[in-house]
Amino acid sequence: MTNPRGATAPATIEPARLPSSALAERRIAVLVPCYNEEVAIAKVVEGFRQALPNAVIHVYDNNSKDRTAEVARNAGAVVGTEIRQGKGNVVRRMFADIDADIYIMADGDATYDAPSAPKMIEKLIAENLDMVVGTRVDREIAAYRRGHRSGNALFTWFVAGMFGNAFTDILSGYRAFSRRFVKSFPALSGGFEIETELTIHALELGMPVGEVETPYFTRPEGSASKLNTWRDGLRISWMIQRLYRTERPLQFFGFGALVLAALSIALAVPVIETYLATGLVPRLPTAILATGMMLAAILSMTAGLVLDTVTRGRREMKRLAYLAHRAPYHVERRSGT
Repeated sequence: MTNPRGATAPATIEPARLPSSALAERRIAVLVPCYNEEVAIAKVVEGFRQALPNAVIHVYDNNSKDRTAEVARNAGAVVGTEIRQGKGNVVRRMFADIDADIYIMADGDATYDAPSAPKMIEKLIAENLDMVVGTRVDREIAAYRRGHRSGNALFTWFVAGMFGNAFTDILSGYRAFSRRFVKSFPALSGGFEIETELTIHALELGMPVGEVETPYFTRPEGSASKLNTWRDGLRISWMIQRLYRTERPLQFFGFGALVLAALSIALAVPVIETYLATGLVPRLPTAILATGMMLAAILSMTAGLVLDTVTRGRREMKRLAYLAHRAPYHVERRSGT
């Protein structure tokens, strides 16, 4: 049995403990974005109804061509709709519409383990966290395709190098959130790259986060995956690159400036040596190119410095928006309840 990064995982996962009595007092919302999940959605709703009896289960239908909405409603879920196609658009709508103290987000394909939800919530509360990621551990060989496993490991390593090493499965769609995370998250992406954006948002603001290992299963027979390894991989890569440019502009443009300056010096050295020896500049085009590249390097570094100041101000505003929404369980812990 292996996790998405390919490392050996324990043979068993600690079963989720029953929710504490205080857990019944929280408003818990289970968020399930769905597209053509008629086969699996009833199992998902029933699983979370058993695991979290006091939770309200919200299923948002994203232009399904089958009976997803009807089946979810008959299973006891509150059904909403989002007409803009893409998981990120659905998550943005759910985060805006639904008011709760604690949020659980899972896919509607019955691959995530509903009984692990209480354990994730308990970790969220006990450690005063803002996000807990359900790290996937395969229970069946076919549950996690080789290409997806390799891509997840690569993206996790890449994000760790740029933003900090806090997660082992950044693409997991099974997560628990505090209210202040949900209500301060800008949700700019439209597709499956939403998990990457959630991860980087938490790392950028230095939020307290954690992980819980959860079983990961294959889809029910007759249910088809909506993921495309190459298309969605490219979209996630573009999202990481874009977030790196906007959140680390000094590093991004500074690296470009360093490359341009190095090339400029490499081109200029022979020209300068010739000039010092003869007093002539026979390779005028090379001299002009070297000068232009050095000017471009200076402009790139200047842009990085300016944008770094802007980014710092924007990060401070996001941090203030995050702090404006206080999680109820944080207040109760401090007051002794």
